[in-house]
Amino acid sequence: MIRNVIPDIPRIYTAIAECLSCVTMVMLIKPKISKAKLALYTALYLVILMAFMQITANVVIWLWIPCMIVAFFLMSAFIHTSCKTNFYKSVYYAVLAFSAAELIASVEWQIVNFIFSDARSIPWYFEIGLLIAVYGVLSFCQYKIFKPRMEVLEKLDMRQGDWLSAIFIAIAVFAFSNIRFITDGIIMGEYSREIASARTLVDIAGVSFLYAHCVSCCNNAVVRELDAVHQTLQTQYQQYKLSRESIDVINMKYHDLKHQINYLRGEQDSQKRNEFLDRIENDIKSFEVQNKTGNAVLDTILTGKSLYCIKHGITLTIVADGKLLDFMNVVDICSIFGNALDNAIESVMRIKDKEKRLIHVTVSSVNDFVMIRIENYFEGQLMTDGSDYISTKNDKKFHGYGIKSIKYTADKYDGAVYINTEDNWFDIKIAIPRSAS
Repeated sequence: MIRNVIPDIPRIYTAIAECLSCVTMVMLIKPKISKAKLALYTALYLVILMAFMQITANVVIWLWIPCMIVAFFLMSAFIHTSCKTNFYKSVYYAVLAFSAAELIASVEWQIVNFIFSDARSIPWYFEIGLLIAVYGVLSFCQYKIFKPRMEVLEKLDMRQGDWLSAIFIAIAVFAFSNIRFITDGIIMGEYSREIASARTLVDIAGVSFLYAHCVSCCNNAVVRELDAVHQTLQTQYQQYKLSRESIDVINMKYHDLKHQINYLRGEQDSQKRNEFLDRIENDIKSFEVQNKTGNAVLDTILTGKSLYCIKHGITLTIVADGKLLDFMNVVDICSIFGNALDNAIESVMRIKDKEKRLIHVTVSSVNDFVMIRIENYFEGQLMTDGSDYISTKNDKKFHGYGIKSIKYTADKYDGAVYINTEDNWFDIKIAIPRSAS
């Protein structure tokens, strides 16, 4: 006969642990509702969960597992309602919260039974005080452990494999932790202190595995983001090379036509013919938009964008000292100016009034910094997600990576990116210390 048999964890304690763990997870994600509404949701959820746990306390074993599944989805629904997350992320966060709650309840109950030989004889005030203390400390630990990862996790494009693998880990841990209940006491028999210790260790291992899984998801997300930024860099560099080739062809045609016009003038000297040829020459000059900033790479990018702006009725003004950028890599110049101008052009193209399609580019020296500034007029309202601007492009696969690529490039030179929106102007400034050169 097994000695030191301890009672099961009270169902109400489990309900409190699950509710507290969910609230901790919601605070990590940052709720999208008011504090008053969150408090109301929490109170309502706790009452529902406690009632559900009490009602299902003595169900037959084949109904116990479905009841646990229902409790899990109640947690998922609470997180989804409080944070307005999508289904996959709500399930993933609920997995983390559920595993943490299992550990919190298990550790607290084991401490109680370690201090007292009979948990039923504990004074109520000591029992409540210990519950508050242990649950509070462990919830704080949960908050501190997952906090560094949540910012990345919240922006993570959750893939099916991410949340499915987390569910499988949680199921495996839960099965081993509650094997006595699942087998209706056939395995492990009575609930001894040794079994309780093993259960707690399994719960610790489960939370550790899920934390490692969380770290892995975050790292994979960073790798995918860096790949996308790299692809954006390469795309801008390819655009630069195409622009260089296109401009060379235009210059060749321009010079050929100038020679042809001179030849025709020498052959025929009538006034009308000259007037006609003058008009042709003026038309050709409208395409000679070569920018002479002092930096060949910047000249090519600005010329290519200028041609596009002329074609689409966009006024692009440039005041740039390109020599200030001579220390920068070709790909980095392409990244900053290519992405910033692409975003500006895309923004002004939505404006129906062509008089308001305005873009300004400035490259200057300010104190000990090279200041790059791209401004464009915009209409409507810009949406943000934390510190990032949400793209309005139809293709969401690489949304926001233009700005991320600019920030990534600025970081390489110990620079900083400042974005300001005021009076219908979108203003992005890139400040790079002159010492970086």
